[in-house]
Amino acid sequence: MIEAKIESLLQDKFKEEGFTDCFLLEVKLHANRKLDVFIDSDTGITFGKCQTISRYLEQYLDEEGWLGESYVLEVSSPGVGRPLQLLRQYPRNIGRKLEVSLKEGDKQAGTLIAVGEQSITLEEKIRVKEGKKKTTQVVQTEIPFEQIKKAIVKISF
Repeated sequence: MIEAKIESLLQDKFKEEGFTDCFLLEVKLHANRKLDVFIDSDTGITFGKCQTISRYLEQYLDEEGWLGESYVLEVSSPGVGRPLQLLRQYPRNIGRKLEVSLKEGDKQAGTLIAVGEQSITLEEKIRVKEGKKKTTQVVQTEIPFEQIKKAIVKISF
């Protein structure tokens, strides 16, 4: 399969200086010979890294003819709105708002304040009525990774 060949090539590329903090998220081949490659890095992916990796892959695709003469290759970061897929994506998002869908169906939202080996911690401010007054309380919720179905970074403007 082409996807496995691309994954293997990228594992080699990610051993090179300047790319050791990069990792593969997804390789998807569409029916119309369009190949999407989503990569990320611990420090954030740049346009330059995507471009270098695209050229690296094109070299093999052209030489080996894996997709024929006419194909479309897109190498990019996952972008806003795509779920976090790997544990190593979470630390870079500390301080950002997350919406987490849990496997049992509930949703949890808040600011990501900590990432551990087994869980994340979200913090949210809630308004609570105490007698005649409303007060704001800060609530921290620890969520084990095994309970997370999907986590999306919410960008506020």
